[in-house]
Amino acid sequence: MRRAALGVLIGLAAQTPPAPARPPILGIAHVRVQTSDLAKARVFYGRLLGLSELRVDMPAGVAVFNVNSRQRIIVRGGLPADRDDRLMDLAFEADSLARMREWLTARGVAAPAPAADVDAAAHALSLADPDGHTILLVQPDAPSAAPASSGSDDALSKRILHAGLTVKDAAAADRFYKDVLGFSEIWRGGRTDGVTSWINMRVPEGTDYLEYMLQTAPANRRQLGVDHHIALLVNDIQAALERVRSRTGADDPNHRASPQIGRNNRWQLNLYDPDGTRIELMEPWTVR
Repeated sequence: MRRAALGVLIGLAAQTPPAPARPPILGIAHVRVQTSDLAKARVFYGRLLGLSELRVDMPAGVAVFNVNSRQRIIVRGGLPADRDDRLMDLAFEADSLARMREWLTARGVAAPAPAADVDAAAHALSLADPDGHTILLVQPDAPSAAPASSGSDDALSKRILHAGLTVKDAAAADRFYKDVLGFSEIWRGGRTDGVTSWINMRVPEGTDYLEYMLQTAPANRRQLGVDHHIALLVNDIQAALERVRSRTGADDPNHRASPQIGRNNRWQLNLYDPDGTRIELMEPWTVR
């Protein structure tokens, strides 16, 4: 009898399908920010950063900028005067939204049905992370071209390297980004030695990453603009600086921006859009 029962159990186990694998998450698809003046924002993202405009609809209050064939910066107008946060959502490209939804539901994460996102030219699953940020998992409506292709040759950068989000509790964030979505830590650092201020979490099937901007106190409007940032990769920070200064007047704060070596030992240059959202230019290599 015991042998027979064991045989039944083994047979049932053999029939049980393996747990589905997590669908790939390939990289950052877009960052969507809000502005109080879309015309001024278009000058910053289009003329200063040199990004090509894929779509603009002034009556609807939206401008979509191409960084490369897979990545966009979406700017929405209508920022209320009393709203401090300018970040609307951060999107990561997923291989299959249907399988991703199954994966999330099996892990107790509420995942509504995908909805069309016209600005992103994709369908998206909308999630809320532990800090209340809107995180989208998107699947493009059309196949992407080769990642190396891009729009304007005037662009200071052709890649979003990372995006920053405020995080109050790194362990809680890890349960969402690491345990559920499969991100992995690649670096951490701080404003001073012995203090962790930032944790970089790489997407599982790519090299783009999310930067936890660890919070010890509520962030004011200025700090939110600094922390909720977009990092663009540039090969030569000095060349980028010269282009920035050639495109701005002496009275523009971005004209007076100066490069610095970050705690990760890379050259960086911080620019700010008209509403104070930080755009960080960063070299790919550490300083010798």
